[in-house]
Amino acid sequence: MLYQPAAFKEARPEILHPLIRSARLAALISNGPEGLPDITHLPLVLEASQGPQGTLYGHVARANPHWKRLAEAGRAVAVFTGAEAYVSPNFYPSKAEHHRVVPTWNYEAVHAAGTIELIEAPEELLNLVTRLTEQSERFQSRPWQVREAPVDFIYGQLRGIVGVALRIESLVGKRKLSQNRGPADRDGAIAGLAESADPRDQAAAATMARAAKGE
Repeated sequence: MLYQPAAFKEARPEILHPLIRSARLAALISNGPEGLPDITHLPLVLEASQGPQGTLYGHVARANPHWKRLAEAGRAVAVFTGAEAYVSPNFYPSKAEHHRVVPTWNYEAVHAAGTIELIEAPEELLNLVTRLTEQSERFQSRPWQVREAPVDFIYGQLRGIVGVALRIESLVGKRKLSQNRGPADRDGAIAGLAESADPRDQAAAATMARAAKGE
């Protein structure tokens, strides 16, 4: 279960769905053998209109034993992460006042849990990989399309994968973005990260600024 202190809890689909779509790579996790989980890293596409809370689609290599154990477990959770950054105590104006500050790490995370269905029919797999490709290619100057490859080649590739559909039953999010700090410390953290040369820190600063406005 995702630990969600009240200050960081996020349940709004209008926030969680875009976070899922921007995450790029997810971790699909289910019960595995010997007391350890099975974990596969893969892109997933969200169909928000399918089911009460949406459905996630992706595929794994047929050689990956995880898909067989997914069928046995029947349930899984997909984990997505968003903005993340180290927050130094030096960013806080309150440090100069009393030094009662410590470092922390800000981040966004979404956990989508539900039942798993496997997809093996060639036409359904083709539809799935087409949607995944369109999602991943949308920022290319000339997006590549599945139909550009020879049909027999594509169907040969489809034989090497198994599709998965996660019907979301529980969608929970956490956005730890300095909401528990006073306005001055929060603004100081935003400014400190915005000045970083690391684009990941800059992205976290922009996300924190939006969260401070309730977005």
